[in-house]
Amino acid sequence: MSGGPCLAARRPGSMNFPTPPPLLDALIIGAGQAGLAAGYYLRRAGATFVLLDAGPAIGHSWSARYDSLRLFSPAWTSGLPGRSWPGNPLRYPTKDGAAAYLAGYAAHFRLPVLLNQRVTSVAAALAGAYPPAAAYLVRTAAGQEFAARRVIISTGPYQTPNVPAFAAALPATVRQLPSQQYRRPAQLPGDGPVAVVGSGNSALQIAADLAATGRPVFVAFDEKTPALPNNTLMWALLRLTGLLAVPRHTGLGRYLHRRPEPVVSGDLARLRRFANAQLIGRADAALPAGRLQGRRATTPVLEAIVWATGYRPSYEFVHLPIFDAAGRPAHERGMTAAPGVAFLGLDWLDSRRSALLHGAGPDARRVVAALLARREQ
Repeated sequence: MSGGPCLAARRPGSMNFPTPPPLLDALIIGAGQAGLAAGYYLRRAGATFVLLDAGPAIGHSWSARYDSLRLFSPAWTSGLPGRSWPGNPLRYPTKDGAAAYLAGYAAHFRLPVLLNQRVTSVAAALAGAYPPAAAYLVRTAAGQEFAARRVIISTGPYQTPNVPAFAAALPATVRQLPSQQYRRPAQLPGDGPVAVVGSGNSALQIAADLAATGRPVFVAFDEKTPALPNNTLMWALLRLTGLLAVPRHTGLGRYLHRRPEPVVSGDLARLRRFANAQLIGRADAALPAGRLQGRRATTPVLEAIVWATGYRPSYEFVHLPIFDAAGRPAHERGMTAAPGVAFLGLDWLDSRRSALLHGAGPDARRVVAALLARREQ
């Protein structure tokens, strides 16, 4: 599916017009759960499309995460459209199990995924290149070029680590690692004090992972963060009440969106059982001596810090006016002002479930239907 050079690359005065790449009905950037769900619905609609993924394998973003990671939802409530998880539906799958499920999903539905294709540019095609409607040219670092009437950006919210600015005050003797790069305790130097900064489930799991080695672990966790049980009853109630599916644009949705994300109460309780783990409250500052200041306590001089402080999106490759002044995607339930361009897989794209595995299907069904309804005009 490779094409020739972009039309804009024609040499001035040349009479040789390069042949543009074949026009697809749609192109999906990112073959994670959201992208695969979109591919499922495009396949059902009979559309011509490809999925481009920067990774070397489907599910790589899962398999590359820390060794002890498990899904925060059970298998029975984590399926994509058309295919449930194999095995015990009550289990909480491992990160490698999640990667295998996604790879099996793509193979089962024969989705056209192209790997090692990091997208470097998404731009509007020259006017008249693909009449009568708008089209987009997509380039990858591997030198491939594609054209499509519709583009779905499903690279997700977890792209660039959001490390606080005060981290720059720490000396070079403190190893700093974003949670995206953390795999196992042996990565961190020495056996002295380390810190984990963050108020989410990943922070709790990583802190417990490190505390299990016996070394002192200081956790900069905001203890005002709500905690909920994570069991079959809770998930059944959430599904029955529909709370996870409440749209953000409703009054209840706006209220839920303003609430802090809860953590798993069992993970918090497990961490508290380690005598060598101390919660120091939300981190306020880093000291040049190599210590971290929390609202409840200050750490001793640290050997390493894992920053589990979230991510910010990175869309430098998208050359379209579909972002707000802060660089965030500007969309209405995934649909942008650019004809035929949409986002999927973002936190609260439509509801709380949007960035969860089981929320990928409903969002993809709605977005794909809306995109295909915009016929060439």
